[in-house]
Amino acid sequence: MAFESLSDKLQNVFKNLRGKGRLSEADVKAALKEVKMALLEADVSFRVVKQFIGSVQERAVGEDVFGSLTPGQTVVKIVTEELVKLMGSETTEIALKPSNEISIIMMAGLQGAGKTTTTAKIAAKMKAKGRKPLLAACDIYRPAAIEQLQINGDRVGIPVFSMGNKNRPVDIAKAAVEHASRNGLNVVILDTAGRLHIDETMMDELVEIKDNLDVCQTILVVDAMTGQDAVNVAGTFNDKIGIDGVILTKLDGDTRGGAALSIRAVTGKPILYVGMGEKLSDLEQFYPDRMASRILGMGDIQSLIEKAAAEVDEEQAKELSQKLRKAEFDYNDFLTQMQQIKKMGGMGSILSMMPGMGNQLSGADMDEGEKSMHRVESIILSMTKEERANPNLMNPSRKQRIAKGAGVEVSEVNRLVKQFDQMKKMMKQMPGLMGGGKRKGGFGGLGGLLGGKMKMPF
Repeated sequence: MAFESLSDKLQNVFKNLRGKGRLSEADVKAALKEVKMALLEADVSFRVVKQFIGSVQERAVGEDVFGSLTPGQTVVKIVTEELVKLMGSETTEIALKPSNEISIIMMAGLQGAGKTTTTAKIAAKMKAKGRKPLLAACDIYRPAAIEQLQINGDRVGIPVFSMGNKNRPVDIAKAAVEHASRNGLNVVILDTAGRLHIDETMMDELVEIKDNLDVCQTILVVDAMTGQDAVNVAGTFNDKIGIDGVILTKLDGDTRGGAALSIRAVTGKPILYVGMGEKLSDLEQFYPDRMASRILGMGDIQSLIEKAAAEVDEEQAKELSQKLRKAEFDYNDFLTQMQQIKKMGGMGSILSMMPGMGNQLSGADMDEGEKSMHRVESIILSMTKEERANPNLMNPSRKQRIAKGAGVEVSEVNRLVKQFDQMKKMMKQMPGLMGGGKRKGGFGGLGGLLGGKMKMPF
């Protein structure tokens, strides 16, 4: 997960600071030296790190203690505020014209950054906000680029305009705008060609499109896993064609995260969205304050709430909450909870947004938890409708059939059934424990099987 190593190191530094009653100037400088090393190891630009540490030190060394905060907490507060400032302070939206005019968005980036997939993700965001987008296939070089855009367009229910690969990108873009005008569409998103590296031909094509069309926003898509290269790419594109914002992809991968902390400072352009997975729904608005909170191990409850509100069916959640309180839930309900969690990006994504949880579990724990969820899902899907609705029907012959259908050992089915029964007994004894209160949804039943360390029944 992005920032995992940086987050761990920063939290250790701050833990030591909080443990001190008073801080000397030497304490602060020693702590900031460790912060500096952590940022450099996370692939943050040296110039950016130098400026960041200088700003923090200037404020921290003579800073009065705020209210009841300890000196250590004050330093943490300053680092948090400077980290937010480094990433842009405010959330930036993609600027569009009024809905009665056509907004043209040009997507740019190198090959392999996930530009075509991200183009469809952005179109889906526009559609959800009430706009009528059109995807334009302007990448005439990469094999299957047009087909990929058409497939993704179909998945999100958005039309794709294509003229094949025999026409110039600028002519395709012009025709796409005319098509949008004739068909009442008000956002045209151009999926332009990428290259393995920056070259003059690619830049000339992008400049030609901007010279011939009223491009509202030029958005650069960069791969966060390339670290400082992503920052260098962003700087070059901005110098050559001018960009209005950046989308960072693959921030859910094994990346050190330096690009997210450097791009705004180096280019002066905001990060608009971050890609957190392969699914077309895995694109999150970039909030500098929330990202800083995640990096410093404080969680991101607001994003978690918004994700739950968007992905969890409210009526379904209320019904499940009532069943949990009465200990009347069955395997269907359990399956529903797992599907809700998958919609929200998986257990790892959820835990990363919870205060103090992001660094409690190793990558191996996360992987094992996800695998266990898949095995549990396979077992439940191998049950008949009657068995899912009535857990009391379980007997040895049924368990053997279910195990065979799920491709697991009978012992794994026995373990699931046993823990499911124990959980129901626990809920009868403590009715409000998992499903009580006014929380929307909740993952009580699944939480009981996950246990304290994300260990599923196996």
